[in-house]
Amino acid sequence: MDGFDYVPIAALNHYAYCPHRCWRMFCIGDFVDNQYTIEGTSLHERVHTLSAENRGETYQVRSIWLKSEQYQLLGKADLIEETDGQFYPVEYKRGDKGEWENDAMQVCAQALCLEEMTQTTVSRGYVYYAASHQRQLVEIDAGLRERAIALISEIVQLFTTGKRPEAVYTPRCRGCSLYSQCLPQAKDKVRRYQEAVE
Repeated sequence: MDGFDYVPIAALNHYAYCPHRCWRMFCIGDFVDNQYTIEGTSLHERVHTLSAENRGETYQVRSIWLKSEQYQLLGKADLIEETDGQFYPVEYKRGDKGEWENDAMQVCAQALCLEEMTQTTVSRGYVYYAASHQRQLVEIDAGLRERAIALISEIVQLFTTGKRPEAVYTPRCRGCSLYSQCLPQAKDKVRRYQEAVE
């Protein structure tokens, strides 16, 4: 992986959301803020203060680095909790409950790292959505693990080749800060225009 020793854990979220977005952010360093990214950055600035404390029966540590040699993953967890010897990650997001699986992919990647680091099985994680003040359970089951591991392989391939995935318009594009950079609908308009002139 030219220039990448490890896959950033956050890359799983971006790739699952849109491979083209992941390529823009991690391969060519293209990033533009919008309302959503600014709100997300602000939330993570508050969350990413290294601390450890007990809350009743639960031990919490914030802003801790996670790493997996097996999957070549590296990234910072917003919150890791431990209760009765069971560890689980909690990822913070700015919006309401996620509509797609990309947030769960990020939590699963954190769980894979935690398992390797603690030599325990991590069977669940959570996504905390700030807008609703709710935690959404993420079951780290066999199916999610398989999809996350397959995604890691695809990202390694992307980082190794640098080959740009096609920009495909989906409803997810509406909130993407990079929409004006990739213009996913433009290619179809250009193709229709070319077909009309030929």
